[in-house]
Amino acid sequence: MMSKIYDTKAVEKKWQDAWEASGVFHAKQDFAAPKSYILIEFPYPSANGLHVGHPRSYTALDTVARKRRLQGYNVLYPIGFDAFGLPAENFAIKNHVHPAEITRRNIARFTAQLKSLGFSFDWSRVVDTTDPEYYKWTQWIFLQMFKHNLAYKKDMAVNWCPSCKCVLANEEVIDGKCERCGAETTRKNKSQWMLAITKYAQRLHDDLDEVNFIERVKLQQRNWIGRSTGAQVRFATTAGDTLEVYTTRPDTLFGATYMVMSPEHPLLEAWATKLSNPDEIKAYQCSAAKKSDFERTEVNKDKTGVRLQGVAAINPVTAQEIPIFISDYVLASYGTGAIMAVPGHDTRDWEFAKVYGLPIVEVVAGGNIEEAAYTDCAAGVMVNSGFLTGLSVEDAKVRITAWLTEKGLGEEKVNFKLRDWVFARQRYWGEPIPIVHCPHCGMVALPESELPLKLPNVEHYEPTDDGESPLSLLTDWVNTACPQCGAPAKRETDTMPQWAGSSWYFLRYCDPWNSEALASSEALAYWTPIDWYNGGMEHTTLHLLYSRFWHKFLYDIGAVPTPEPYQKRTSHGMILGEDGVKMSKSRGNVVNPDEIVGQYGADTMRLYEMFIGDFEKTAPWSNSSIKGCKRFLEKVWALQDILVPGENYTAKLEAPFHKTVKKVGEDIENLKQNTAIAALMTLVNAIQEAGQINHAELKTFLLLLNPFAPHMTEEIWESQNFGGRVTDNPWPAYDEGKCADKTIEIAVQINGKVRSRLTVSADVSAEDAIAAAKADEVVAAAVLGKTPIKELYVPGRLVNLVVR
Repeated sequence: MMSKIYDTKAVEKKWQDAWEASGVFHAKQDFAAPKSYILIEFPYPSANGLHVGHPRSYTALDTVARKRRLQGYNVLYPIGFDAFGLPAENFAIKNHVHPAEITRRNIARFTAQLKSLGFSFDWSRVVDTTDPEYYKWTQWIFLQMFKHNLAYKKDMAVNWCPSCKCVLANEEVIDGKCERCGAETTRKNKSQWMLAITKYAQRLHDDLDEVNFIERVKLQQRNWIGRSTGAQVRFATTAGDTLEVYTTRPDTLFGATYMVMSPEHPLLEAWATKLSNPDEIKAYQCSAAKKSDFERTEVNKDKTGVRLQGVAAINPVTAQEIPIFISDYVLASYGTGAIMAVPGHDTRDWEFAKVYGLPIVEVVAGGNIEEAAYTDCAAGVMVNSGFLTGLSVEDAKVRITAWLTEKGLGEEKVNFKLRDWVFARQRYWGEPIPIVHCPHCGMVALPESELPLKLPNVEHYEPTDDGESPLSLLTDWVNTACPQCGAPAKRETDTMPQWAGSSWYFLRYCDPWNSEALASSEALAYWTPIDWYNGGMEHTTLHLLYSRFWHKFLYDIGAVPTPEPYQKRTSHGMILGEDGVKMSKSRGNVVNPDEIVGQYGADTMRLYEMFIGDFEKTAPWSNSSIKGCKRFLEKVWALQDILVPGENYTAKLEAPFHKTVKKVGEDIENLKQNTAIAALMTLVNAIQEAGQINHAELKTFLLLLNPFAPHMTEEIWESQNFGGRVTDNPWPAYDEGKCADKTIEIAVQINGKVRSRLTVSADVSAEDAIAAAKADEVVAAAVLGKTPIKELYVPGRLVNLVVR
């Protein structure tokens, strides 16, 4: 009997409604059951909606969540919206619609799109970072940091985006441009809220050894933290002050022929009366202040600087005076804001020395410093280095550090590239910072009983031209009383950056209805750490680091039970446009998932998202290739036409089914969904070749396919009156003994070159394999008349015949 026509739209809507009505995907409040907390990075709900690249991560983790539910786990697979931030505000300003209204519309659109794809999210636990009941706890965490001296204000040079009119963290400046709008950033002095993430640098680095992150994620984290071991060295100066530097190469101290300070170094002001070229110095400082950190440290830029006339440094090992320069390639925010320059063994220093005619001394043998700095010298031997001469570089590091310590001129030190986190925006659409500025008490925390401090509803939310937040114009909101002394005071008018709400959202999913705490201790003890977290590689140096920092702080104050938030972290490759480049509206290569679902159905799109290629690698979208996935599902639907009774696997299909159960289960857990789907396609071909499929076989097949194509599998299950639903059943088991191939293919080599291939029994003996090889017509002809020297069988792989 022919199966009925499959109506994609009607069937998919039917099952999406049924799943939500039954709550089958809602995590249970049964804290005794084995749990699996699976997490995706929650989306920013933009006005553009989803494109087909977004669901790649969601679909992959959805296959894991669906499989683990069938395996008996209490699965938490939640969803929410990271809805504060500049994009919504910029869109609102451009279109004259309040950002709250824009956000509401965007969340509604994203919700509809996500539901149309049949993801098994727990929609009962949705969080929205703009909900006051959510950001109440974001503010609470900030207050705890403030009370523990991790949140502080500092006057500093910051990255300023003249287009967005707000301060950017270093991580938000890409190639000297705002990551949001692409405008060239500038430097601006401003009093800024900071979070002291550097106090956690060592733990953030070391604890990567305790988690199951893919190696490239760990590497990016470690590189951004930038832990290094070296020495802090004190150089005397002719001004009587000490100029400190941090170096990872104290062994090269005899080669330090000049020093460089950042243009912002505080000693410059102290030396003002001793310097004979103040105007030249001041002009250079003004020029440097206009550049971003990226521009200043760009490797290939021209080397510029000004020599300090009137003050010199003294090399502590040679006792010789050496000149001091200021140059914009040295940053006040890194190390001590000064460096010792060793032009013989540092390319940047060598180029600078050539421009200014400074001495270049070789202290590690092996290169030609007349032509270039010799930098490949980690395993070299010291020369021209006094008491270090003749030592290896490694031994010299130990010796010089001990000598500096003994003489009181330095000591061993660990340093980090990581800087404290700039944590404020001079914009409207963000969490208000719950701090009051009192002329008598200074900065005072808002009482926790007054949280949430709600964002006031305003008509005008455009950024101000002077760089202050639009909230600064709301005098009725700004003017308040000091919670400590009662005197007239003013509220903080900067708002938190978008990263605030995303630094702890995964905890709220555990207990989103709690009004007394960010989540109950019982729920946190059960659900955390997150078992599996997947997200983009672009977030491994921002969100991942920030959220690990917040979590460690919460652990320190007893608010969470684990020192790390995520036990496992994986990352996915981007889906590109059909032209092979990143999807964007400007390029006109964005593929709308609504159109794909409308044309092919959600199951086809889900299947193609997983079949498109290696999950960790980028892959171009192909509207022609998706048709192959559609044809496969049509074959699956048609299996009902060859269905026969039977409650056990048939002899012909028994081995293929056991092997496929094993492979699909393992591949889903290893994010190899593309090869899992390939195995299912192969199994369908075997079924078609057999000419029939029985009830037992179809049930197993539907369970295996369900994580990828949940709507069709549920519909077939119901159509065949198998009882209940797919989601009510256990994941199929397999017999390892029935997974082994009964026959294998082996290669036959003659003198190391493949000449033929044979199909033999999987347990063939060496003697029989060699005999079969020699009996092969091609092989027999090739060895005819030759003397056998050696005969070898490599089990399961090849026979090699050596002849002369």
